[in-house]
Amino acid sequence: MRHARICRKTAETQIEVELNLDGSGVAKLDSGVPFLDHMLDQIARHGLLDLTVTAKGDLHIDGHHTVEDIGITIGEALFQAVGDKRGIRRYGHAYVPLDEALSRVVIDFSGRPGLEFHVPFTRAMIGAFDVDLAHEFFQGLANHARVTLHIDNLRGENAHHQCETVFKAFGRALRMAAERDARALEDIPSTKGAL
Repeated sequence: MRHARICRKTAETQIEVELNLDGSGVAKLDSGVPFLDHMLDQIARHGLLDLTVTAKGDLHIDGHHTVEDIGITIGEALFQAVGDKRGIRRYGHAYVPLDEALSRVVIDFSGRPGLEFHVPFTRAMIGAFDVDLAHEFFQGLANHARVTLHIDNLRGENAHHQCETVFKAFGRALRMAAERDARALEDIPSTKGAL
C-alpha cells in the first residue's frame, strides 16, 4: 500500500497528514479553515485517495501559515507515498468544468519542483478564504512533492467555481499520474532511469 503519515510542527502550526494513494476517496478533515476542508475533500474524492488532515495554526493572524503548511505537509506525504515512482504513469492531466468555470491541471512526478499557477480569480475572498492562499497551498505542495504542476483556470466568473474546478482537476490529474501502469510495473518512467 502506498501510504504516508507526516507530522509537521513549527512555531506557527501543527499539522498531521495521513495519505493513502490507493484509497477510495475518504477524507477526514479538520484544518481550521472550512473552505480549505471543502477543497481538500475534492482532492480526495476525485483523486480516489484517502486523506486525513488535522491542523492547528495561528488563525488569529490569518490563514496563510496554516494553508501553506498543509500544502507542504501533503506534498511531503505524496513524495513519501509514491516511493521510487517505479511503474507509475508519471504524467497526469485533467479538465474540469463547474457551470461557467473551466480549469486544467497538468502534473509531472518529475522530481523537479515547479509551479505555473494562472488563476485570475474574479474576487479576492471566497467567504472568509483569501484566494491568494490557493497559490500558497499549491506552491508548498509542488515544492515538497517534487512535482511540476501547471494550473490554469481557462474561464470563470464565480470565484468559488474557479477554485473548486482547480482542486477537482488537481485530484483527477494526480490520480492519473500516480496510477500504476500495468505494462510498466518494474520501469521508472524516465530515460534517465531515475526520477
